[in-house]
Amino acid sequence: MKPCSRLLSMLLLTSAASTVAAAANEVYRCVDANGLAEYRNSGAGKDCRKVTLPGLTAAPPARPVTAGKPPAAAAAGFPKRDASARQAGDDDRRQILLNELSNEEKKRAALQAEFNNGEPERRGDERNYAKYQERVQTLKDALARSDRNIEALRRELGGIRQ
Repeated sequence: MKPCSRLLSMLLLTSAASTVAAAANEVYRCVDANGLAEYRNSGAGKDCRKVTLPGLTAAPPARPVTAGKPPAAAAAGFPKRDASARQAGDDDRRQILLNELSNEEKKRAALQAEFNNGEPERRGDERNYAKYQERVQTLKDALARSDRNIEALRRELGGIRQ
């Protein structure tokens, strides 16, 4: 085959591929009854017109997920842990959560002591009453956040299998 013929063949193949890609990337702008614009890959509709978007590459559509069916990996006997490995993992998780709970309770006790029933002691840098009020509000927020953390940790601990 001559070099010229080879070049011509490559050009024809490239041209054919770009024509197929262009046909797959057609985009239509449609306007609904409320006047809102919607972009589609088909011109089905009464107020639709083709839009040219240079350099557009369309991704292939995603496979539909069927509800209620487990993923293929789970159905094909995905590796399962035996009961002793699950129990060991649960024990580790429980211990970690208990440590976090203990730390959070200590942190809350320190915040509660500093809060002093809504009247923490004023510091030397808080001559301005607004600055003091800001610190009191920050302490209230920190106490509320700590309470939520403790509640979440206890809920998670309750969900671990015995």
